[in-house]
Amino acid sequence: MGLGISTFGDFVYLVAINILVLQLTGSAAAVAGLWIIGPAASLLTKFWSGSLVDRMNKRNLLISTDIVRALFIALIPFCESILFIYMILFFLSVSKAFFEPASIAYITGLIPEAERKRFNSFRSLITSSAFLIGPAVSGVLILVSSVETSIWINSVSFLFSAAVLYLLPNVDAGLDRRKITLAVLKEDWKVIYQFSYTHRYIAAVYFLSQFFMVAALAMDAQEVVFTRQILLLTEAEYGFLISITGIGSIAGAMVVSAVSAKLSVKLLMSSGFLLVSAGYLFYAFSFSFWTAAAGFIVLGFFNPFWGTGFMTFYQNNVPFDLMGRFTSLFGVLQSILQIIFIMLIGFTGELFPLRYSIITASLLMLFVAVILIGLINRPTKSFYYAEKGAKSIDQ
Repeated sequence: MGLGISTFGDFVYLVAINILVLQLTGSAAAVAGLWIIGPAASLLTKFWSGSLVDRMNKRNLLISTDIVRALFIALIPFCESILFIYMILFFLSVSKAFFEPASIAYITGLIPEAERKRFNSFRSLITSSAFLIGPAVSGVLILVSSVETSIWINSVSFLFSAAVLYLLPNVDAGLDRRKITLAVLKEDWKVIYQFSYTHRYIAAVYFLSQFFMVAALAMDAQEVVFTRQILLLTEAEYGFLISITGIGSIAGAMVVSAVSAKLSVKLLMSSGFLLVSAGYLFYAFSFSFWTAAAGFIVLGFFNPFWGTGFMTFYQNNVPFDLMGRFTSLFGVLQSILQIIFIMLIGFTGELFPLRYSIITASLLMLFVAVILIGLINRPTKSFYYAEKGAKSIDQ
């Protein structure tokens, strides 16, 4: 419930802040700048935030970041300058850079290994529902009241999330209370490097999964341009496409939630990677609303499959006391790749027809998916996907 409310608040806020910045500046460039702040904050934060996360009480950190985000979001409607809004968004992104690795580590410590796959499937359902319902609720709130009201309600949702998280137990024991210095950071980087080198298989699956996600995000960044200028869809048709994706994602998450006990982690990851990349490829070659919708339904439906499987694999194979640092340091690399991919697709879209860029990116996703499926289904690596007390379909 706590994570669901927080995620729901993120999607409500996403719509409201874009509209507020557009109202304030009238500039599309100013709105585009909102999408750069998150990765920029990650680059400046994640190389050291994981060291703090692993040495702090995870529950208290989650509560604190929710409260901080609530306060900062509440200040946004009072800003009369785009510079102040950007500054607040930067600090919100910094808070999120702490919240994400802390939440993964906390879930791992709280949920027994045999229950993680089912919990992750429910979390996928909540996230998918928030993706569809959050923007819709935000739109209704803006319609019947104002953008400011929508933002303030979002602020309250983070406070409510903090209150719910307060009811949960602590999972930390014997925390390392050393002061974070440059020497400690170097030691932490070395620890993660040594773990990744020793456990190259885990690092390879994790990195390629993040690469897969980055390619998808880069295509999503050009989604509006592709559907409006290449497919010549109306705003209403584009909005319907997004809703279709959300409905497909909710349906997929409901299926995973219902049958997660019968589906192995290997099957969830393999089918998810393959069919999400197939959905993007179908979308890249689409020529009408209905062909694009078919691709969106497929990628939306199977997104919870790989998401649930990947998160369970990660939680079962990365040590609890390294999770903050592992997630954050690999997150730096993910942010760099995200910025490069978004700029690359945008740049090549200026030189060549955008469809070529989208097709190339979708083919790259399929190539990465095939490599991942090969890694996941190596018979000698089956122990990485073993589940306690599980009797699941593996093929």
